[in-house]
Amino acid sequence: GGPRLPLRRRLAVAGAVAGAAAAGWLYVRHQKERRQRSRRLRDLRALALGQGDFQLRDTAGTARSKADFLGRWVLLYFGFTHCPDVCPEELEKLSRAVELLERDPALPPVQPLFVTVDPERDDEAALARYLRDFHPRLVGLTGTPEQVRAAAAAFRVYVSAGPRDADGDYVVDHSVLTFLVDPDGIFRDCYSRSRTAEEVARSVRGHMDTYEPLPL
Repeated sequence: GGPRLPLRRRLAVAGAVAGAAAAGWLYVRHQKERRQRSRRLRDLRALALGQGDFQLRDTAGTARSKADFLGRWVLLYFGFTHCPDVCPEELEKLSRAVELLERDPALPPVQPLFVTVDPERDDEAALARYLRDFHPRLVGLTGTPEQVRAAAAAFRVYVSAGPRDADGDYVVDHSVLTFLVDPDGIFRDCYSRSRTAEEVARSVRGHMDTYEPLPL
């Protein structure tokens, strides 16, 4: 054969070929990862919009869905205005947690929401009267029995109306949970009755610190 290339030159050529192959492989892998990430983000957005959606009305009678609250952190609680003690305590706690977070102006605002599980008695006017005692930005939501049932089911909230007494009064048994939804509409956490306002606020702040929005 012809003259052999010096060893250093041969190594350089081999290195260049190997480098080009590696670069090509990295490019293909990068493209594949980008496609997978794009597909995953698309799936996440679709999941976020469908997850825990609701079609209800606020105290002004305006139609509201989860899409109206995208871009904001939301703390949401299901309850009813005739609730003797648990709901007032939970709404006080929710309001207190929001106030604690509001003390730090660097944090994004949190939107508190209250969804009734008792649409028969909790119309717009009843909700407006009841919610005056809590956080000034607390939004109350009601709807038809079917809409309220669908909203509760979307959040996997248990609801069961008890028997009526002689006066026609009744209690509604329901899950006692406060849900945290991020600005993309994705569930981040839920808080039981045992969590304090301080613990809820601390948890929400932690989720805010690690939050990365879904790219558009």
